[in-house]
Amino acid sequence: MAERKLEALLVRYLKLLELSRDLSSTLDLNTLLGHLVHAAANLSHAEAASILLYDEPKNLLYFEATTTLDTPQMRGLVVPVDSSLAGWVLTHRSPVIISDTQSDPRHFGLIAQETNVVTTSLLGVPLITKDKVIGVLEAINKLEGAFNHDDQELLMALGSQAAVAIENARLFQQSDMIAELIHELRTPLTSLQAGATLISRPEIHKEQRSLIVDTMQNEIRRLINLTSDFLDLARMESGRSHLELNQTDIKQLLDECIVLIHGELNLKGQHLQLEIPDNIPMITVDRDKLKQVIENLLTNASKYTHKGGSITLEAKTTAHDLLIRIEDTGTGIPAEYVSHIFEKFYRVPGTENSGIGTGLGLSICKRIIDMHNGRIEVESQMGEGSSFTISIPLHNTRSQPVS
Repeated sequence: MAERKLEALLVRYLKLLELSRDLSSTLDLNTLLGHLVHAAANLSHAEAASILLYDEPKNLLYFEATTTLDTPQMRGLVVPVDSSLAGWVLTHRSPVIISDTQSDPRHFGLIAQETNVVTTSLLGVPLITKDKVIGVLEAINKLEGAFNHDDQELLMALGSQAAVAIENARLFQQSDMIAELIHELRTPLTSLQAGATLISRPEIHKEQRSLIVDTMQNEIRRLINLTSDFLDLARMESGRSHLELNQTDIKQLLDECIVLIHGELNLKGQHLQLEIPDNIPMITVDRDKLKQVIENLLTNASKYTHKGGSITLEAKTTAHDLLIRIEDTGTGIPAEYVSHIFEKFYRVPGTENSGIGTGLGLSICKRIIDMHNGRIEVESQMGEGSSFTISIPLHNTRSQPVS
């Protein structure tokens, strides 16, 4: 009996060794987190596992990956550090085994209330790298028997490797994006350098000087927008940006977006056609982030539509989704470029001089909609215009508490 137990434990450690090789070569954060939670559930013989990452400025833990729940929806769930088992693990930098979570005063029950699933037992370990706690790895509901010392040691070993791998993935993403940012900074910086050189020359006329100043101001605004958008996207891609989900009146949100775009439309004599019913149901979303997406799409529609053109804003619901469509009668996108428009820093060839955009707006839009477990799609015809459609689930599908 003891021999079989030792042999089974050896098999589990061999799995851990095999996993460690995979972790070292996985630099995509979402893929890495997915591998980790499934490995944690498998190694500890648990029903489910999750990773919660720590947001130090806010002193909160956020779900980043689980084995049984949709990750974008879980990213809206927050666990307080001062009143949860995960928070205890984080604060004390120590593992914990709880055989009956319902009788433990540290158990954060609000997650279970929202998901209607009971967590009976829990094993949690801290994720520590370079003496810094970055989160918590949890396994819940042991499939047979109770969590034991062997389970804890295995998860501690996995947690140590996981913390290093997560930080490496974050650093890789940051360095990759910084390289892209530096490349994008060159154009406006070169323009500013040229403008500064020209404006100092005594033979430059007043009118020419004024044009140079306008160009330099445009490039400065572009730099400000670029760095702001870059920081937004970097936070999202590193897992440090989270949804603040609340019941939202979508019609009111759309009305606010219309007010914000109204001046721009009037300036170009463009007509805005609205197809928004009054009975759109309330929906749980991050209000500010969804508003950011709609404003960006409306601004783009106006930017790439000629004077006197028209833009349509439509909202409706299906049995499962909220659909928001923004259609314009603008220049359209060549078919060969449509598949690239959500890529970072991508601008359709030939549109570089149509505005001071950063090439990050649509990437940010897609990321925000992905975080809501939704979709954003585009259809376009050259010379006829483009249509962007956002689809967001009406109801969250949270079904497994992990804290």
